[in-house]
Amino acid sequence: MQKRADFSKIKTSCLDTRKCKVSIGDFACLAKKGSSFKGFYDSLPHILAADNFKAVVDNIVYAHKHKKMVIFMMGAHVIKCGLSPLITDLMKRRVIKAVALNGAGIIHDAEVAMIGRTSEDVGEGIINGSFGMAEETAAFINGAINYGFRNGLGIGEALGSRIAQANFKYKEMSVLAAGSKYGVPVTVHVAIGTDIIHQHPSANGMAIGEGSLLDFKTFVYGVSKLEDGVAVNIGSAVVLPEVFLKAVTIARNLKFKIHKFTTANFDMINQYRPRQNVLSRPTSMGGNGYNIIGHHEIMLPLLYRSIIEKI
Repeated sequence: MQKRADFSKIKTSCLDTRKCKVSIGDFACLAKKGSSFKGFYDSLPHILAADNFKAVVDNIVYAHKHKKMVIFMMGAHVIKCGLSPLITDLMKRRVIKAVALNGAGIIHDAEVAMIGRTSEDVGEGIINGSFGMAEETAAFINGAINYGFRNGLGIGEALGSRIAQANFKYKEMSVLAAGSKYGVPVTVHVAIGTDIIHQHPSANGMAIGEGSLLDFKTFVYGVSKLEDGVAVNIGSAVVLPEVFLKAVTIARNLKFKIHKFTTANFDMINQYRPRQNVLSRPTSMGGNGYNIIGHHEIMLPLLYRSIIEKI
C-alpha cells in the first residue's frame, strides 16, 4: 500500500483574521448614464493595472504642480494613431517639459503638418520599390537636418523651427512645431538606415549623426532634472529605452541627483527593454516603474483626460 500524507493533522486558520490583498472597498463602482469623466475615473477599481494607472496620473500631476520634470518618450505610432493634439496640449499646459522621438516619429509628424496625412502602405510599396520615396518628405526633413548641422542645432530644434515657420496648413498638429512654439525641447534619436529619409540622396550622415548627438546631450540634461519627476515611454521597444538608460547613467556620472522618480511604459505588449531599461534599472535607487498594457489610441486619451481633470 502507498504511504499518504495524513491531512487530519493539518493546522487551519481563521478566514476573518487572514491578510487579504483585495477588499470590496477596492472594487469598481457603478456609473450612471451621462455622468462625468471624473465619475468614471473614480469608479475604477483600486486593483492591479487600474491602481498603477492612477499612480502614474498622480505622479505626473504632482510633478506638474511642483514644477518637476516630466519627459514623454514616444515611438512613431503615437503620432500615427492621431494622438498629437493630446501631446501638444500637455506641452502647452507645461505638463510635459521634454519630448523624445525616434527617427520615424519626425517623418509622421512632418507629413501630418505638410498634408494632413501620413502612413503609407508598406506592403504595397515594398513590391515595386516605391516605399518611402516621397520626394517632399525627404527634401524637407533632410533639408532641416542639414540646416541644423550648419547652425549647430539638434534635429528636433531645427526641424521644429522649420515646421513652425513653414506655410503648412496643418502645422498646429505638429509635436515638433509645438516644441518650438512653447519652448519645450523635442529631441530626436536616430538609428541610421531605419527611416525612409535615409533612402534619399539628400540624406547627410554627418548631419544626421551630429544632430542626433546634440539632441542626446539635450536629452541627458532633461534626464538630469528627473528627481521627483516622471519619465514615460510610449510605444518605443528598443531605441528610446536604450537612450534613456544611457542618459540616466551619464547624469549620475556627472553627479546629478536623480535617485527617486517615477517611470511608466505604455505599450500593447510587455517587452524586455522597456521593462528593464525604463521601469526596473533606472528606478532601482528609489521610485517606481509602472507597466501599462493597452492600445495607444485608448490608453493615451485616458491618460490625457485623467491628467487634465486633476491639474
